[in-house]
Amino acid sequence: MLKRYAVATVVIIAAAAAIEFAMGRVTMCTCGYVKFWHGVVYSSENSQHLTDWYTFSHVLHGIGFYFLLWLAARRQTSGARLVMAVLLEAAWEVAENSPLIINRYRAATISLDYFGDSIINSVADIFAMMLGFWIARKMPAWVSLVIFAGVEIVLAMMIRDNLTLNIIMLIHPVEVVKQWQLHGS
Repeated sequence: MLKRYAVATVVIIAAAAAIEFAMGRVTMCTCGYVKFWHGVVYSSENSQHLTDWYTFSHVLHGIGFYFLLWLAARRQTSGARLVMAVLLEAAWEVAENSPLIINRYRAATISLDYFGDSIINSVADIFAMMLGFWIARKMPAWVSLVIFAGVEIVLAMMIRDNLTLNIIMLIHPVEVVKQWQLHGS
């Protein structure tokens, strides 16, 4: 059973990477190298390397997906719910790197120079989500909530952006928030 879940996870991740490649996404940073961490949000290398500040938001996706799927698919095994979470995250990675969402980020948020993730960054984001799912599965719910809130606060302080602000600004931009974010760049 575990082997089936592992194979399904690998197939989903490979399919997402293949779709992004077919969409014309770059495999890795056009700078010619791959770093483990790139911490400069307002740069052409953001979302091009393995991890960056937004990796933490993908960990939060995993925590959120764990609880959402625990509620919605409680009868499924945790392995099956992980595969569902990987499918959700992979679908988001493909959508996030579509011209529609990239242009929305540019128009509605502070990400004026955003041109999408490299494929290696997208795959790493899926693994970050899996880490968050694992944390939520292994820790008491209150620990996951503390981690979620703590990461949101730290990201707001460090880069003036986080998962909550990202969702708000993507769905219904708030000019005051955008101005606050711009003053941090």
